[in-house]
Amino acid sequence: MTITTETLIALMPLLIVGLTVVVVMLSIAWRRNYKLSTQLTLSGLLISLLATMFTSLTQPNLVQVGHLLNIDIYASFYTVLVLLAAIATTIFSYSWLRNYPDNKEEFNLMLLMSTAGSILLSSACHLATLFIGIELLSLPMFGLIGYAFRRDRSLEAAIKYMVLSATASSFLVFGMALLYAANGDLSFVALGLDLEKSFGLPLQLAGLGLLLVGFGFKLSLVPFHMWTPDVYEGSPAPVSGFLATAGKIATLAVLGRLFLTAPVAVNYSVSFIISLLAFCSILMGNLLAIKQNNVKRIMGYSSVSHLGYMLIALVVLRHSAQAGDVLNANEALAVYLVGYLLSTIVTFGIISLVSSPYKNDDADMIEQYTGLFWQKPIYGICLAIMMLSLAGIPLTVGFIGKFYVIAIGATEGLWWLLAALIVGSAMGLYYYLRIAIIVFQPRDEKESSFCCKASPLANAIIILATLLVILWGIFPGMLFHLASLIIPS
Repeated sequence: MTITTETLIALMPLLIVGLTVVVVMLSIAWRRNYKLSTQLTLSGLLISLLATMFTSLTQPNLVQVGHLLNIDIYASFYTVLVLLAAIATTIFSYSWLRNYPDNKEEFNLMLLMSTAGSILLSSACHLATLFIGIELLSLPMFGLIGYAFRRDRSLEAAIKYMVLSATASSFLVFGMALLYAANGDLSFVALGLDLEKSFGLPLQLAGLGLLLVGFGFKLSLVPFHMWTPDVYEGSPAPVSGFLATAGKIATLAVLGRLFLTAPVAVNYSVSFIISLLAFCSILMGNLLAIKQNNVKRIMGYSSVSHLGYMLIALVVLRHSAQAGDVLNANEALAVYLVGYLLSTIVTFGIISLVSSPYKNDDADMIEQYTGLFWQKPIYGICLAIMMLSLAGIPLTVGFIGKFYVIAIGATEGLWWLLAALIVGSAMGLYYYLRIAIIVFQPRDEKESSFCCKASPLANAIIILATLLVILWGIFPGMLFHLASLIIPS
């Protein structure tokens, strides 16, 4: 493979994050200074974000890096979402870890490595790159989830995630091996061509089935979702937010590229299985969330249901790819992911800012947020708006994303999935509004006050994200225009 200037420019976001890992590692070796390592991490992520925007403007066409990566507008969009999640997590974690009584610098190191894996996934066009990206995303997460190792629940969550992630990776790599044995190639394009010629071989069906199981674990779809609430509850709040956003966004990005590049891989039988996973995830995720009193567990089960909503867009994406029209389904997935990212990262950010991890567990029980508005008005208002957006209430970007998914589902006649979406959304109103209402209730004066030692940057992110949720909910035109440009090459 010849490395050209064009290739290097296209790879800049990934290379900058990789270089930042080295710089942060050297700074830790030279002198432990959490503020310095956080500044270096944040600088590297911001430069990578600017480089991504520069690349998408100067090189809007496809740039292929061997047979492993396709860097285009599609990859740039999802890279931007991943970097925004990483930047927010870095800022929220600084407040969360500031007084943590142990080494703090390695947190940024593992966050950067996981971000690099997510960026790699966004550009992957080969099953080998897909596997490397998923592992680079997942392995640092073991340490991030168990970072507050002095708490039993954190260690338990890390062990559960490690075991189940390793199991999912085993399914993925075995499925890839079977597909390679059947087709002799692992690139998405070649895989699509081979499956179109000879679909139905036992090795191909077994390989696709194992891939679905692996992705089901990674995306926490029913029935592979049981680890999700425990891991979300035991993880540090900023890590739960990163896991719920960057990891899911990158995995959905590579799945979308696979579905569009090799639509034959998602034939009627596979498409029906994916639809069934979406149906069960929507209903079970919302049903189980109703019974919870822990905000982080509610968000865990909520993510299961939201992934079910997004799978509807992926099912339509498969039909659209075969019909030659990918615009609407791709737009719907992009719009929904933007709303989901903003709402989820701010919710976990507020949880981290009102928590005191070095003294006790995170403030994650619903009753602990009683009267949040009266002590921290900005946090109370923003948390309520994020709950309304996740519930799909009008005048929020969450409503726009959910409405778009309903619209494209109706055009394809997926009525049973849309019925599940409507019923699931009705159930979701209960637990989302429960949180939104409790922050405005009077607070007992005898209760301890909230521990809010937030940096100005953390407050700025919360306010800006809330404004975008409202602005794009009222005027979604700009978001639609941006999403219309995102078609993989």
